[in-house]
Amino acid sequence: MKTFNEPNEDVGRFYIRLLAAALFVLVGCVLLALRIYSLQVESYDYYYRLAEGNRISMMPIVPQRGNIIDRNGVTLARNFVAYTLEITPSLVADVEKTIDALSEFIAIEKKDRERFRNFLRDNRRLDSAPIRTRLSDEEVARFMGQRYRFTGVDVQARLFRDYPNGTLGSHLIGYISRISDLDAEKIEARDEAANYSGSMYIGKSGVEAVYEADLHGITGVEHVENTAGGKVVRSLKTEPATPGKDIELSIDIELQKVAEAAFGERRGALVALDPSTGEVLAFVSMPTFDPNLFVDGISNQDWRMLNSSENKPLLNRAVASAYPPGSTIKPFIALAGLNSGKRTLTYKMSDPGGFSYGGHYFKDDKKGGHGVVDIHKSIVVSCNTFYYVLANDLGIDTIAKFIGQFGLGSLSGIDIPDEKEGVLPSTAWKRKRFAKLGPAAQKWYGGETISVGIGQGYNAYTPVQMASAIATIANSGKRMRPRVLRAVTDSHGQREELPPDEVTVISGNPEFLAAVRSALEDVTRFGTATRAFAGAPYRAGGKTGTAQVYSLKGQQYDKSVEHKRDHSWFIAYAPAEEPKIALAVMVENGGFGAVSAAPIARQVIDAFLLKKRVDKPAPEDSGAEPEDEGDNGHLDHGAMQGEGD
Repeated sequence: MKTFNEPNEDVGRFYIRLLAAALFVLVGCVLLALRIYSLQVESYDYYYRLAEGNRISMMPIVPQRGNIIDRNGVTLARNFVAYTLEITPSLVADVEKTIDALSEFIAIEKKDRERFRNFLRDNRRLDSAPIRTRLSDEEVARFMGQRYRFTGVDVQARLFRDYPNGTLGSHLIGYISRISDLDAEKIEARDEAANYSGSMYIGKSGVEAVYEADLHGITGVEHVENTAGGKVVRSLKTEPATPGKDIELSIDIELQKVAEAAFGERRGALVALDPSTGEVLAFVSMPTFDPNLFVDGISNQDWRMLNSSENKPLLNRAVASAYPPGSTIKPFIALAGLNSGKRTLTYKMSDPGGFSYGGHYFKDDKKGGHGVVDIHKSIVVSCNTFYYVLANDLGIDTIAKFIGQFGLGSLSGIDIPDEKEGVLPSTAWKRKRFAKLGPAAQKWYGGETISVGIGQGYNAYTPVQMASAIATIANSGKRMRPRVLRAVTDSHGQREELPPDEVTVISGNPEFLAAVRSALEDVTRFGTATRAFAGAPYRAGGKTGTAQVYSLKGQQYDKSVEHKRDHSWFIAYAPAEEPKIALAVMVENGGFGAVSAAPIARQVIDAFLLKKRVDKPAPEDSGAEPEDEGDNGHLDHGAMQGEGD
């Protein structure tokens, strides 16, 4: 028989279940309330920012890069706006097919494709890459009519850099190019990533690189409202970009034109300074290159052409190459002799045509010698024997200590990148240089000192060092730091001029300096540079130099083989009474200093002092005096080094 539970028993169980359900609902409501409180009160700011971040984007406003001008206000580097056709690879299924389709109505050449691939390879941090730059209005219109077909392809207005003078002064001005991954790493290391947001270019060489911080400017920000699909609806707020500062250089671009034209097809370098301030008036490295090639990303063909050329057009010879100075070292050795007491202004010696030392005979530059020679005549006629003997009497460390004051063998501090120190030889230098080769290789030999005395052996200085050294003589012993920056002007028109920077004052008797200057002036009147300065309406001081670059080892000097031909040097200042310009000219494999380098210097000085504008190469002086033709004596380096202690 079926039994039934007692009613009171069922009611009790029901209430227990009801209480449990009520507690469950209550706990759920409490948890829900706590979660709502957390989301809407405690975490309100956080989620508000997330929501606003989805709705509002910050778009970088790239600042306009500063212009570069010369001392007279002539524009050397400027900006212009142009349209680019850009592809975002992440939004394109097949990039190559897309490019092929675009090329049906937009001219896309092989070099454009190469540049696009290179850009993607070197700039992985950026979303889009340009397939074509500087589109015409017609090309923009044609694309906009077909835009619906190309997801991930768009036209953008971009700022471009332009160098209106082309190859003129390219090693000085430098160039900009697209920011690579390596550049991006350096930017991040400097904690400047935010300021380069949206930027595609950075200075790579010359002034563009050295003064990048001034030229770039400060990136702005535009706050825009987006749809869920990312389409911009409206602009909410704008923090404008601050344009880069305009850079005023000390060079005179008209003088630069004359200087580069004077070289013609010859390789070499020229640096002209204002002796009293250190301002660079002209800065030449030949051959040059066109910086415009790099702005959009240089093509493989152009890159191969520049890098494979035996003339090395990308090498900045003015600061990055060091050469033996030849006889241009003699005025500085003469000053060392006078100030050390090893020589006096009245000292005279007979030049027999050479100097015998350690079993080797060092020949003079003139067969039979120059007769009786003093300090003055030794510079005017460039007598090697005088400096063989003087260098031997001084010793290498005395020479190095004194002429090092002129900045030879050390960085000049010029505001151009990639400057090399060169070599100021000394016993300490040789021990360090040949440390891995043992004591025998580190030992300094007397024969090496003799070759240093006429600017051969281990001597190696850059053209900017030689220009600074002769400028120091012209400036009564005050050495100024060479510089190309003259002033900067900000976006508000505030101009800040850079003051001169005095590095040091050469120790020694001013009377000796005046005596050497007198001899340098007679070099252009009666000495080795007479022909080059014939008819000049001003007085100039100068010194020729012919630097051997190839050890003859007993063979005859053959000037018909270009790469074995001597380097041609000339250092000078003018006018002699109150120098306004000092310069160093070096012509690679140019032969005698009076033949190649001195005529270039004359043309540049004429342009500066007399405002003569010549646009053709300086002629070589085929009628050089006999003294010029033996300026370096054509030493046999292999025979002299290591002989005699």
